Amino acid sequence: QVQLVESGGGLVQAGGSLRLSCAASGRAFSTATMGWFRQAPGKEREFVAAIGWRDGSSNYADSVKGRFTVSRNNAENTVYLQMNSLKPDDTAVYYCAAAFVFTPTDRYAAYRNWGQGTQVTVSS
Repeated sequence: QVQLVESGGGLVQAGGSLRLSCAASGRAFSTATMGWFRQAPGKEREFVAAIGWRDGSSNYADSVKGRFTVSRNNAENTVYLQMNSLKPDDTAVYYCAAAFVFTPTDRYAAYRNWGQGTQVTVSS
């Protein structure tokens, strides 16, 4: 089990950048795949990116490839999502989540622990 707290959301103009952070407590962080999901108003929660714990391999949704980068610092129990070239369609509440699996999965059901979310708003 890990407890997760996101930060770094805010309002940014299209084309701008934000970096989200997710601070984790609990010893299980070092063996957890960490994922980022997002949910826009009226839409289902969708996968954004994930990073594995064994080799740091990553996985991205097609909609963010080349623009977003996920990383982790196991010494600080933190995972990051660097978001560049933001678009209005990226507007959503962003959640980090932990899954106790070997690969950076995009399967929602694999994630057991969730943060409370942080709002990202991209203006046109």
